[in-house]
Amino acid sequence: MVRIVVAPPPSADGPFTKQRSILTTSKGQVLHDRRARVAHLTPGRSGQPGPARAEADAAATPWETCRVATPPLTPRPLALDQLPRDTWARVHGVLTDIDDTLTRDGLIEPAARAALQRLRTAGLPALAITGRPMGWSEPFVRDGTLDAIVAENGAVALFREGAAVRIEYAQDEATRNANVLRLHRVAAQVQREVAGATLARDSAGRVTDIAVDHSEFAHLDGPAIERVVAIMRAAGMSATVSSIHINGWFGSHTKLSGARWIVQRLTGRDLEREIGHWIYVGDSTNDQEMFGHFPLSVGVANLRRFAAELLVWPTYITRSERGAGFAEVAGALIAARTRA
Repeated sequence: MVRIVVAPPPSADGPFTKQRSILTTSKGQVLHDRRARVAHLTPGRSGQPGPARAEADAAATPWETCRVATPPLTPRPLALDQLPRDTWARVHGVLTDIDDTLTRDGLIEPAARAALQRLRTAGLPALAITGRPMGWSEPFVRDGTLDAIVAENGAVALFREGAAVRIEYAQDEATRNANVLRLHRVAAQVQREVAGATLARDSAGRVTDIAVDHSEFAHLDGPAIERVVAIMRAAGMSATVSSIHINGWFGSHTKLSGARWIVQRLTGRDLEREIGHWIYVGDSTNDQEMFGHFPLSVGVANLRRFAAELLVWPTYITRSERGAGFAEVAGALIAARTRA
């Protein structure tokens, strides 16, 4: 595993300020996996950079520390058309974020909707992993837009079972019930102590977390976002920042654990055993754990808005933004399978 320690900033508004806040808001989770592509910045004992050191030192020490002088910690992504055709042909399915990956202003774009249908026709599962709530997600599964959704950052799985939508939880009922009051208390504290902080409009559909709006219908600046995250973490919550919300929850589940769960539940496959055969598509800083874990990780072009804040980039990036970018991924995947 790789732990990254960012050197203290030379001044209050020095070059490390945003990088340190991202490490805080992600609670370290995006950097927890040894396969996160950050080891290449640390010279090995031979003076050579690269994963060779991560592999060689992994057995010797449980943690390896590197000091980072300038962002980003991973190389900028390659153009999507540089992904080899034979690699596309071996893909088993697609895992994707929703907001600003498939959507624009909260609505799934026509290009993304058509791409999802093409994937389904080709027999390729498209499974969404999102911070959106259970209630918001259910209609997209019920109408067949998506094969399945893991909502609330790994906490709730929704998928079709015959004509019905089946809902399963990562935590048992007793745990969820015990957390309800704790969630309400933290939500009240955030609204009381952070000027302008409001709960996301989709909060009524949430069952395992809270979400504070920072860019969907309200606006919070960087210091306010950091303050919200600090309150959540002080209360013992996991916290992450998406392109629109700050999400906080009690529990160890994440987008990655949700991805493992839904792939096993619906396909019977072990995601970790075939990690190189699944694509993950995302758009924001809260996708960094997934970008670092999946060799076939793709960012839609609007990810570049977060260039100054990203510590872990995807391997590839699309030319187009949002739903059109997702359609590029689906189109290339289907074309490769057709030629195979």
